[in-house]
Amino acid sequence: MIQPPHHPESPHHSDHPHHSEPPHPPETFERDENDDLWSIFKIMGEFVDGYDTMMKIGPCVSIFGSARMTETNKYYEMARETAVKVASHGFGVITGGGPGIMEAANLGANQSGGKSVGLSIDLPFEQETNAYVQRRYDVKFKYFFVRKVMFVKYAQAFIVFPGGFGTLDELFETLTLIQTHKIDRIPIVLVGTEYWAGLYKWLQERLANEFFINKEDLELFMMTDNCDEAVKFVCEFYRSKTPSPNFKF
Repeated sequence: MIQPPHHPESPHHSDHPHHSEPPHPPETFERDENDDLWSIFKIMGEFVDGYDTMMKIGPCVSIFGSARMTETNKYYEMARETAVKVASHGFGVITGGGPGIMEAANLGANQSGGKSVGLSIDLPFEQETNAYVQRRYDVKFKYFFVRKVMFVKYAQAFIVFPGGFGTLDELFETLTLIQTHKIDRIPIVLVGTEYWAGLYKWLQERLANEFFINKEDLELFMMTDNCDEAVKFVCEFYRSKTPSPNFKF
């Protein structure tokens, strides 16, 4: 006779009911509570350093995209060219200060004689600010949320190239702030229709058609494969509007 397989007794099959109860979390965390209090001063320090630099730079465009793009990638060259054109129209260029698309944009800003700003973040796998960030506009952060405030507050437009979680985080945070009227509308351009088309389709079919967002929210950004179109969209927006910081606390 074939016997059923034998399984060692597990807590779920034990005759002792106390074994099936989930563990209780500790009443307190095992850490020094003063760490939370001291972190307030670290956060304040980052805001002060960021404001001290960013309040002096004037109108800027934030250019986002993947840190993993190499010089041989078509989007690297497009980001450089876009930054050249942005700077030639009088805007500074803000990036995350890292490699890839960020490096390309900072390079383009320098080539056009514009301000090249880098808001770098302390990460274990990205140690150095790229060589094209101008030293006086090199601001380093430990906290992502402080850094994002600087991106949004001091950028008069976002030009977004293909990227990963970080790029999408920055894009959707800004869209949310505009949608909820926490900041005034600013131009947002997604460069690379081949890359963004799938996301747009999902936003349209799932979010808009199922009423998680208004269909008008899909008009908060435009998509293009043309650097000139991206820059023209930004410049046309400010033809009758004076650029200014996006919100006040």
